[in-house]
Amino acid sequence: MDLTAGLAEHLKGVFAVPPLARKSDQNRSIDFEQNSLIVRHIVGGGITRLLYGGNAFLYHLALAEYEQLLDWLAGLDAWAIPSVGPDYGRAMDQSALLRKHRFPCAMVLPCSDPRDAAGLDRGYREIAEAADTRLILYLKDEDNFGPDKGAGLDAVARLVDDGVCVAIKYAVVRADPSHDPYLESLLSRVDRQLVISGIGERPAIVHLRDWKLPGFTTGSGCIAPRLSQMLFDACEREDFETALELREQFLPLEDFRDHCGPARVLHHATELAGIAQTGQVPPYLSPLSGDQLKELAPVARDLVSEMV
Repeated sequence: MDLTAGLAEHLKGVFAVPPLARKSDQNRSIDFEQNSLIVRHIVGGGITRLLYGGNAFLYHLALAEYEQLLDWLAGLDAWAIPSVGPDYGRAMDQSALLRKHRFPCAMVLPCSDPRDAAGLDRGYREIAEAADTRLILYLKDEDNFGPDKGAGLDAVARLVDDGVCVAIKYAVVRADPSHDPYLESLLSRVDRQLVISGIGERPAIVHLRDWKLPGFTTGSGCIAPRLSQMLFDACEREDFETALELREQFLPLEDFRDHCGPARVLHHATELAGIAQTGQVPPYLSPLSGDQLKELAPVARDLVSEMV
């Protein structure tokens, strides 16, 4: 995919953020057969942008597994976006593997280690050069680019202006997403057409309607991709009443994810919905309890049944 032409059109749509299925063997090996079933389900529902990051537990992926994942992603008939990081050393090791495949972009997972805006600016440039690709930045908290918020956003803008960054996944949670001074500051520095809503269906309508962002990411949409695509299409034609009605169908699973952990709930929900066998949840997270799985099962099945 060539991101140099029509970038805004590439970012206009839904980005699925899938789980990563694993076998139930001693090493919890990646199960590419089951992952292919997940991709088939998502693409069959109309979503062709696949962003592998936190829901796939890429924060904790071994380097050998990362190489296997890249080999598989490179062969998919979809726009597959891998992630790197979150720490600098890991990202540089991964960059050598990314360079072999020449992915058009990769997302940098947010770092919680000691950092500041200038240091991240320098590190991200080196990662992009080593990988021979461009980056999607992931803003999950206001201090992701260091304690000085203004300096952090200035660094983001420089990375965009210099072509190192091609998009920003904005995922700062707000009780009221229509009131967001930090997002307002970001959009005063970068083109809003490069910023995608990054927190699923709950704030997506406000982000697309009020902030005019071009697209959104979805975890729960991996269960019901057609519904998620329909929500986006309704926003595109400014039928926000229909979009709100569609969003209601996602909220039971989104509530469960918020309460028990977004990634591990999606991991289990994908299997409970009958999409694929996702296997064990890898460390550093623990699986849901038996009682939680019993509670989650009808939620997942109800959502996937809306696909029919």
